[in-house]
Amino acid sequence: MTTARFQAIGVATGTIGPVDIAVHAGHCLGLSAPSGAGKTRLLRAMADLDVHEGDCRLDSVSAADMPAPEWRLRVAFLAAESAWWADTPREHFEHDCEKLLDALDLTPALLDMPIERLSSGQRQRMALVRTLAHTPEVLLLDEPTANLDAVNIERVERLIAAYLTTHRACCIWVSHDRAQLERVASSLLILDAHGQPCDAPCS
Repeated sequence: MTTARFQAIGVATGTIGPVDIAVHAGHCLGLSAPSGAGKTRLLRAMADLDVHEGDCRLDSVSAADMPAPEWRLRVAFLAAESAWWADTPREHFEHDCEKLLDALDLTPALLDMPIERLSSGQRQRMALVRTLAHTPEVLLLDEPTANLDAVNIERVERLIAAYLTTHRACCIWVSHDRAQLERVASSLLILDAHGQPCDAPCS
């Protein structure tokens, strides 16, 4: 039996969960729930950003046995509204990112533009580039296309699919758009309004 690359075992935070998740290399799990059910908090728990119960494992290694900065580089959380701590995007990059920029129709000149002058869609795509540039093994994506038009949604979906294949990474993708999840995900987890997994099978 293939060992799951990423596992969440009995993970709960607040009233959300517990949930059990296993995502194999190259695969994407779609996560759907009503607004306010706690999808973001669940992702943040799995990224070890919020206090939680249960255990998360990467290639059978528990988050508790890995330094927190290393875990958060390897298991990367992409917020719906990402924070920027410097004036321009370039200051956030340590690695070459031209191929990633090109895949999302972003020009290198945007790296030197003040963050506040970028559109919401440009900031969202740039945040994805920033995340992928660190080559994480697990992507925890919180509504990664919420501010994008149809053309750029397709670009993001295509880039992430290619990334999962090329890097043998895995992904948990939160979206309100069930049609999108059916396109990008190989399995689906549905939470009810109280943050509890639905009883019906979701795959």
